[in-house]
Parts: sequence; C-alpha cells; structure tokens
Amino acid sequence: MQNKTQLPKVVKITKIIDENPVVKTFYFDISIDSRPGQFVMLWLPGVDEKPISIALDDGKQLALTLCSRGKTTRQIAKMKVGDRLGIRGPYGTVFNFQEGEHLALVGGGYGAAPLYFLAHEALKKNCKIEFIEGARSEEHLVYIDRLKELPNTTLHIATDDGSVGFKGYNTELLKKVASENKIDRIMTCGPELMMQKVGEIGDSKNINTQISVERYMKCGFGVCGQCVLDPLGIRSCVSGPVMNSKVLKMLDEFGKYHRDDLGRKQYFLNPQKDACEPGCGNSAQSECG
Repeated sequence: MQNKTQLPKVVKITKIIDENPVVKTFYFDISIDSRPGQFVMLWLPGVDEKPISIALDDGKQLALTLCSRGKTTRQIAKMKVGDRLGIRGPYGTVFNFQEGEHLALVGGGYGAAPLYFLAHEALKKNCKIEFIEGARSEEHLVYIDRLKELPNTTLHIATDDGSVGFKGYNTELLKKVASENKIDRIMTCGPELMMQKVGEIGDSKNINTQISVERYMKCGFGVCGQCVLDPLGIRSCVSGPVMNSKVLKMLDEFGKYHRDDLGRKQYFLNPQKDACEPGCGNSAQSECG
C-alpha cells in the first residue's frame, strides 16, 4: 500500500497489544514498503495528525507503537479493533547496515519499538545483534518477549530502579558491550539526552553511530519547515529522522532544545524525563500527541 500521493489512506485496526499501562501497539493488515527508521503520519479525523515511527512492516502487517499521553494519542488509545485511522507515508531516512555486521541497538522507553523493526530486518542479512533496552522500571519496558524470540540476538536490559536487569542507564551497558565486542555500527532511538550520550560513546570508539532525531512535524515531506534544525536549516523529516552522530555535532540544538508546534524553543532540563515526555522514545514523535 505504498502511498504515492500525500493523502492519507484509511485503514482498519486489526489487532491491539497493550505493551504497558501507557503504551499500545496497533496492527494493520497492510504493507507500505517501509524500511527501518522511517515514519508515517497517523491521522485521527477531527482531532489531529501525528508522526509515528514504524515498529514493523513485514510485507503483510504494519505495526505502530505509541504512548497515550497527549490529546491525539489518548483518543487513539481508546480505539478498538475494527476502528479506522488514516495513514500516509512512509517518510524519512533509514538505518543503514551491511551483510553480516555486528550491531548494537540502543533503545530508551518505547524507542525500542522501531529498533525491533530494525533487528527484524538486519537478521535477514545475517547480522549479529546486541539489543540494549533501558527504562525507568520493569513495567515500562516494551517488546521484551518478542526480542527474546529473535535469533542471533543478545538482549541487555537496564532499569533505573534495578527492578530487572542492570541497575542504571542503558548507556552504561553500551560502554560494556562495546568494550567486550567488535561492534560495527550503533543505532539508537529514545530520549534525546540518552541518544546524545550514545553518540558520544560511539564517536569515542570510532564506531559508526546512527541516531533517530525526533522533532515536531506537520507535513512529513519537507514543505512546512516546522522541523528545521538550528543552525544548518536541514529538515528532520527529509534529512532525518535517522542521522549520523557526526552531523548532529554540527547542530546547536541537539541535546539542548526542540521546538513546539508554534516554533518556540523547549529546553531539555531534566536528563531523566519520562520516556513519554518531549524527548520520548518514538523517534518521529516529538510530542506524544
């Protein structure tokens, strides 16, 4: 169902999975020929349209994982199997990897969801995967059971409170994994300050590091200019969301602030913000809608 126009395609919800108390995954029996890292614009008629990262597109099903927090996502969270939403896309850049590489995927909050799609596709090219997921506590983790079922994948879990796995940040686990293995590439999706730290770790070890940058998007294909990044003027919807860490070093705003729907600067004040705050785990979704 790749949409060659910029109009939404109305599709039916075929399955819903409750990932945790505030995160759900919605399935649709369609494929839009998307690749890991890309996003769609999800439209709830009469309410709003929001960019959502793609959690799976296997040629038969499309999955979108979102947090119920803002006006739009709270309304979508109330929807049932059989209800309909509008989808347009895919948009944006993709994660890049080569046959047989050893990859470290670092997810924070529900940023693990689009990385699951990446792992799913990388395994088709015989990649070995270190999947590092972090959250505030065990109840905030997502996709754990599905990740445990993936072949050639080692799952590393970090929780702030130590309720499961390593007690601490997933970036600390990344340091350990990168020191014990020859990692070819690092890919990350999650809170911006976490991703900034991942980029610093990757750069310090001279590892190609790809970061999914989230900004508030209105059009998704480079027309409105809402997601322009200071000072380069690049649009994150077409030059991103996936960008190399070296490019992000040239941005004044990365790790410091983002802009809201009116273009006002919103600064990242607390590095341990909830994964569903601005800087949340959905790469394309700068506010939880």
